[in-house]
Amino acid sequence: MHYLTATEMLRLLRTRQVSAAELLDAHLRRIEEVNPEVNAIVTLVADRARKEAEEADRDLARGRWRGPLHGLPVAHKDLTDTAGIRTTYGSPLFSEHVPVADAPIVRRMREAGAITVGKTNTPEFGTGSHTVNEIFGATRNPYDLSRSAGGSSGGAAAALATGMVALADGSDMGGSLRNPASFCNVAGLRPTPGRVPAPSATAAWFTLGVPGPMARTAEDLALLMSVVAGFDAASPLSIAESGAGFAEPLDLDLTGVRVAWSPDLGGLPIDAETAEVTADAPAVLAALGARVERVDVDLTDAEDAFRIYRAWYYALSYGDLPQEGLGDNVRWNVERGREVTGADLARAERLRSGLYRRMNDFFGTYDFLIAPVSQVPPFPVEAPYVSEINGERLPDYLAWMRSAYWISVLHAPAASVPCGFTPGGLPVGVQIVGRPFADMAVLRLAHAFERATGHGARRPPR
Repeated sequence: MHYLTATEMLRLLRTRQVSAAELLDAHLRRIEEVNPEVNAIVTLVADRARKEAEEADRDLARGRWRGPLHGLPVAHKDLTDTAGIRTTYGSPLFSEHVPVADAPIVRRMREAGAITVGKTNTPEFGTGSHTVNEIFGATRNPYDLSRSAGGSSGGAAAALATGMVALADGSDMGGSLRNPASFCNVAGLRPTPGRVPAPSATAAWFTLGVPGPMARTAEDLALLMSVVAGFDAASPLSIAESGAGFAEPLDLDLTGVRVAWSPDLGGLPIDAETAEVTADAPAVLAALGARVERVDVDLTDAEDAFRIYRAWYYALSYGDLPQEGLGDNVRWNVERGREVTGADLARAERLRSGLYRRMNDFFGTYDFLIAPVSQVPPFPVEAPYVSEINGERLPDYLAWMRSAYWISVLHAPAASVPCGFTPGGLPVGVQIVGRPFADMAVLRLAHAFERATGHGARRPPR
């Protein structure tokens, strides 16, 4: 039962073929079976979840359906505030921190009837695409325990891949949602900034980091988006549309749909096995009727823009914390942020504005851009990051994530969908990028791709 889709679980709940308590128990048993090895869920609130499941069953017996997620077991990223549940942000500085209020994405999921089972692992403050921290250690890839689950939403991705939860939330600045989805053979959507509100007391207008849904299918991503998307006056970038549109069918006729295929996003080094797996994606879409064309898209201006904005954000958000209590990656980012000048920010704004204008023209010709999510398959879990691709040494711990973080600069929705496996059985995802605000269109293409390939149905060996 734990490997049913969230949509299938809801049908069983609504028709009283299974109770919320039974569904929760199935997931708690699964957590007990696999979490000690995988280390995806780092704070478990089983007793609280059982009480909530019993309340959900009582409501259902009285004919009260709480909402689109009634009775579904979910988990929240340990970066995301949960009232009354320890939230560490992966940092020793907050190892015993318990928020007093839910983040908006958590509140909306709970109001829709979801049952929280716990928190999923993340690197310190979500820094880097490898989920490891000093408090909880590393999250391991369910398909190969010697490999990384990606990050920073690696705990969420691994929990979904192993059937520990039905749905999960993640967040994405430079690929933190898409990369672990790719590494763990699940699905994730980086929404258009503002689609899922993200109020902030310090960086309310920052658009690189966004919350978003993670699931095992595109249909389940749309289900979660129907709940978490929608206007919130507390978030100045919030898009003034409800999430109701995401409840519409995902069926899409691809006849004549224009798809641009960029195997390396304009010259990035791509691991040979990743390149071989993702090379199959254009033929899949062409067989469905799409007009696929290989392109050499130039996104190099995204490099400086992303790094400048990101560094500025780290200094703003974490510069006032005791630096001696921070890990090396966070401290390095804060130091880079303190070096940012007004001229740097002006250059980043010019670069990003020009890139947005050029990509607006690009999406006048093409409906979608597809490319590898990550430049490499899952790497050894003991490695702090990828330092070399195809013999090319990389300058720092960020450089191997360019295929994801260049897309972050575009203000566009991007989904990670299972694309296949390396000869060694490691998952590889393809990235589907749409024009800004076309989140539903991206989910529809993702749905068509996953139905045509079936890669997402391949489960881990444990």
